[in-house]
Formats: sequence, C-alpha cells, structure tokens
Amino acid sequence: MKLDPQARSNPWRFVVVLFMIALLPRLLAVLFWSHEPVWDGHYYHFGAQRIAEGLGYSEDIMMNGQTVWKPWTHYPVGYSAWLSIFYRYFSSSTLTAPLVNALTGASISVIVFRLARYGLSEKRARLAGILTALHPGLIIYSALVMTEMTAALFLLLAAWSALAPKSTTVKLILTGLSLAAAVYIRPASLVALPALFLLFGKPIVRASLYSLSIFAVVVLAIAPWTYRNCKVMDECALVSTNGGWNLAIGALTTTGRFRSLNAQDGCPVVTGQVQQDRCWAQVGRDAIQAQPIRWLKMMPLKLAQTFNHESFAIEYLHEASPDQWPEKIRTQSRQLLSFFHGCLLGVAALSAVGFVRKKRRETLLQASIFFALILLFYFAITSNEHPFFLFVVLTPLLAILPLPGRPQQGTIGRYSQFIIFGTALTHAVFFGDDRYHLVLSPFLCLLAASALRTEELFSAKGSSYRPKLSQRKKTHTL
Repeated sequence: MKLDPQARSNPWRFVVVLFMIALLPRLLAVLFWSHEPVWDGHYYHFGAQRIAEGLGYSEDIMMNGQTVWKPWTHYPVGYSAWLSIFYRYFSSSTLTAPLVNALTGASISVIVFRLARYGLSEKRARLAGILTALHPGLIIYSALVMTEMTAALFLLLAAWSALAPKSTTVKLILTGLSLAAAVYIRPASLVALPALFLLFGKPIVRASLYSLSIFAVVVLAIAPWTYRNCKVMDECALVSTNGGWNLAIGALTTTGRFRSLNAQDGCPVVTGQVQQDRCWAQVGRDAIQAQPIRWLKMMPLKLAQTFNHESFAIEYLHEASPDQWPEKIRTQSRQLLSFFHGCLLGVAALSAVGFVRKKRRETLLQASIFFALILLFYFAITSNEHPFFLFVVLTPLLAILPLPGRPQQGTIGRYSQFIIFGTALTHAVFFGDDRYHLVLSPFLCLLAASALRTEELFSAKGSSYRPKLSQRKKTHTL
C-alpha cells in the first residue's frame, strides 16, 4: 500500500469532508425523529433544565403544602451538566439536545480517524472514520437524549490526549480531565483507566507513573461533586447512587435485562437516595451470595441482551412517537440495525487475525482462525438467538494469545480491546441492554478497519511514536 505523504502531513481536508459526511445524516435524523424525551432521557433533559436555570441538579417537591428544593444524585450528573451549557446559551427546546448529539457524533467520526492514524495506514484510518460516520445505529441515536454518545466522545478524547505529541504535563492533565468527564457521564467509564496504561507502552515504570498521574487528575476533578453529595445528600456518594440499584437488578433479573425494583424486593423503608442505594447494594450482594451459580449462569444472558441485537433506539423513538413508527417499519428498522451491528462485530473480530503471505505454518493457523470466525458468524446469523456476544468474548482473547502470525495490536488496538472487554465484564456483573454497546461502536469501527492486517513492520514504542515515511512500506499495525 502506497502512503500519500501529503495526506499524512495535512489530513485536514479529509477531516472537514468526514465531519460533513457524518453530520448531514445525523441532522436529518434529528429533524425527522426528535420528540419530547422519554424514559431516562426525560430525567437527563429535566436535570439539564434545572442546572441551566441555576437551580442545581435537583427537583422541587411538595412537603406539608410547601415547595421544597430536593437535590438529586441517583443519575450521574455529567450528561445533564453537558446539555445545560447549551440550554443556557441557546434554549431547552426538544431540538437542542439532539442537535448537540449530532455534532457529538460527527466529532466522534473525526476522532476515530485521527486515532486510527496512530496505528493504521492512511486508507485504513479513513475507513475507520467513514464506518463511524455512516454507522446507522450511531446516526439514529443522535435523535435520542441519552448518554452513550457523549460518554464515547470523552473516552476517545482521553485516548487522543494520551497519544497527542504535547508536553507530558499537558497530556496527562487533558487525558485525566477527559476521563473524568466520561466518569461524570457514565461511572463505568473508569474501566478506561487501566486501558490508558496500555497506551503508554514501555517502559512499564513510566506507564505506571503516567497512569497514576491521570488517576490523580480524575480524583481531583470528581472531588468537588463528591463533596457536594456529602454536603447535601443523606450520606456521601462518589458520583451517583445507581450502582447498588444496578447490582440488585443484575442479581434479581430473570431475563438479563433491566427490571423494576420495589419494596418487596428488599428495601421497604429508606430515607434518602444514598441510603436507598446502599440498601439495594446489600440486597444484590445477599442474592449473589445465596445463589452464586445462578448469578454466574446469568452472565451469558446479560451479554446476549447487550450485544446480540440493536433495538433500543427504535423502541425509544417508537415510545416518543408511536404514529411515526408503525409495527412493520419498527420491525424492519430493528432488523437493519441489528444486522449492521452483527456484521461490525464479526469484522472487528478479524482485527486479531493476520494475513500471512510467506510462512506456511503461520498462514495455515491464521487461515484456520479466519474460517472458524466465518463459521461462527454464519451460526450467529442463522441461529434464532443470534449469539453475536461470542465475538465480544473471543476478540480480546484472540488479541492476547501468542498465536503464530497474529498481528500485534499496538497501543490503540489494546486500548480498544480493553474498553470492549471491560464494558462486557461490567454488564455481565450488573445487567445488560443493547444501548450499552453503543459506547463501544466507534471502537468496533476502528477495529473493523484493521481487519486482516499483514505482519506489521513496526510496533508502537510510545504514545507519540511515528515511524518515518521511508519505513512505512506495505505493512501497518494497530
């Protein structure tokens, strides 16, 4: 593959084109499908309105005939705080949040492209950006007032900051602030902290010091909100009070998905949000300890609910506007999104398969893995259950096994694989829903663009390592 030196040194023309390619369909989705937020989106929208009005993350309740200000912390504050910036300076109409999401999605496509250039050829990096830009699920998700796209944006920004050729101090601060923003939006984003360690490569001591510094920045950035919670809530809470709630749901669910909790499940009397969350956490722990085998057996079902299909966006839009989504269109749309998502998982798995040209033993082994994955994909497509979650389990495993001919993952590949593995593990412990895999879709696009690489010519030797053009022949790494 011939690389264009001019494209390498000045990619901004493609960046502008890619941003517009990503933005246009997202704007159309916003204009046609945006309605009053429903489900969790209602609370994110309401919280953003309150913050924009200077009332803090709160609600007003009636107590003894008087209006009383009541602080919130059940939902993470980050997404509402992010939206409140735009609500304050523009408006809190039903179009504002989706328009912000459209810009967020277009920005994600650009960042995926820029990140991919740290480990892939220019053509493959462009492919990663285009896949992200035209991902139908990510396009439709712009019309939803939900957190996943914004959380993905800051996880990608954390990786980009870590790899950017800035001074070490600036790099670590920007990385820590980006990760802290992701944690404010989605506390499970903390899974990226050990993944960032993989971005810094060797020596291990330096990578460890960098990771500890980033952790310190994250703690300092979150500390003011934790202090606020300690001051205005019934007890201290790090970011939100839905962790214990989610653990109890994961321990009590029979489907692997969300289920409502009620007083009969174990917390009949609570006086505050933090106490309630701790009560539910104890209910979850007790249920797991009472039936640990059942809890472990539920993990594949939770992963199936998270990765086997992609339907949340359509159901959200149907809930917001039933007339706009009759049953036939609703079913076909779910099938389309699920099919694209399954194909993306299958191709992303090939990022751990090498294209070997000369060595016979390595060629046979990698070819065998390739055909095994093709058979698995056929099984997933034709099976009634469509077990695409198996690719999420296998891909990180193939990426770390020392199989002859396997391409090295490089820093970006390892980061992406760890984010996918960590997210899957999180939902195996708690509970599953297909909206949670949308955070991973940009990383899957990046991995899909790296499928079936030849043996790499170089490996990443640090966060800003770039081989000379004379060294970049026909091979590349991720």
